[in-house]
Amino acid sequence: MDLLANLTLVFVAGFVTALATGLGAIPFFLVDDVSDRWNVILWGLASGIMVAASLFGLILEGLAEGTVREVIPGMVAGVALVVVSHRIISGVELHPKQYEEADFKKLVLILGVLTVHSFPEGVAVGVSFADLNIGQGPAVFGFTVPLLAVFMTVAISIHNVPEGVAISIPLRAMGVSEWRMAWWAVFSSLPQPVGAVIAFYFVRTAREFLPAGFGFAAGAMIYLVAAEFVPEALEAGADLPGGGRRELVGGMAAGVALMVPLAFV
Repeated sequence: MDLLANLTLVFVAGFVTALATGLGAIPFFLVDDVSDRWNVILWGLASGIMVAASLFGLILEGLAEGTVREVIPGMVAGVALVVVSHRIISGVELHPKQYEEADFKKLVLILGVLTVHSFPEGVAVGVSFADLNIGQGPAVFGFTVPLLAVFMTVAISIHNVPEGVAISIPLRAMGVSEWRMAWWAVFSSLPQPVGAVIAFYFVRTAREFLPAGFGFAAGAMIYLVAAEFVPEALEAGADLPGGGRRELVGGMAAGVALMVPLAFV
């Protein structure tokens, strides 16, 4: 099957993960607010899913394709990219309601912020499709899709739901409608299909870098959990007994328990 068809499938997979972010607005169709406790649990769930996907999906696959000496530099590069990107945009706070009114310079900055947060997740999806129509896996629309690709697409999609909730909470306070909350949530993850296509094309045309590519995606995601998701959860749970740590740990355990069986299917 030609490269264009493969790139199209990878883009669709990345777009599905972006659409999943919009599901985070669904609770606000039913209730006026999401409690701090549930907010912490959801961030914990997302963290557990990301860590499990990185350790039992990307890193194990990287080690199967190469050696520790190839995977670890990739992980370091993934962490470094996110760290540098965060320093470049540090102190910038942009709200989705500002998107419609953005001038060109502000739009570039907005896209930069979104890319830092969503691009590494798209890279993880793209790298997981490296053996598309090459190795074994389930048949999907005439494609032979690697099980790792299915696993990562599901993992990132589930992980994106709490992110959608986090985006929707301030929008609810500003009186934004439910459907518009869902749209802005999806918009925040649009760099993911782009990252997926770029990563897939790179590892497909330069397969000697595949182990490092797996490490890169894993390092970036694990760092995002440590530097963003956990602090976000603890901030949301600051007024809960124990600072929300029990809810965070419980959510993380649930995320790991949910994803580990899928990794060994």
